[in-house]
Amino acid sequence: MVLSALLDNRIIVLYNKSMNLWQYLKAENTLLAEESDFGSLLQRVETLAEREKRAPDEVVLSLLSQALEAQHSSDSNRQHWHALSPREKQVAALVCAGLTGRQTAARLVISGETVKTHVRHILRKFNLRSRRELRAALEGWDLSAWGKTDC
Repeated sequence: MVLSALLDNRIIVLYNKSMNLWQYLKAENTLLAEESDFGSLLQRVETLAEREKRAPDEVVLSLLSQALEAQHSSDSNRQHWHALSPREKQVAALVCAGLTGRQTAARLVISGETVKTHVRHILRKFNLRSRRELRAALEGWDLSAWGKTDC
């Protein structure tokens, strides 16, 4: 059973435990008919569910799970970034730009061994094993302030 109430100009929908998530979302859409974006979203979920031959409820839960995992990963990477020293941030930015250890050393006027040490520390702080994984973790970040380039 769907119960709705108008509270502070917002519609609140309550549902009982026998109602699945998809039924709840459909009820919410009925109550919020003026929200065309929500209806479009529901249609896209239905299309995806049909294509994957899965229940819409299962698709919604899967998408929510993926979004939460991506958010957690992003938050985690942000925390790892803040744990880096300023020099490690410079090295990480240059690694993301695809520079070799030798190129990074020349750019920062440090030895190749120092670059290797910084990269080891960066990878350890991010719990990663390779430069490629670091580039993937920071993909899309604007690191221009650190290495004069984007990842």
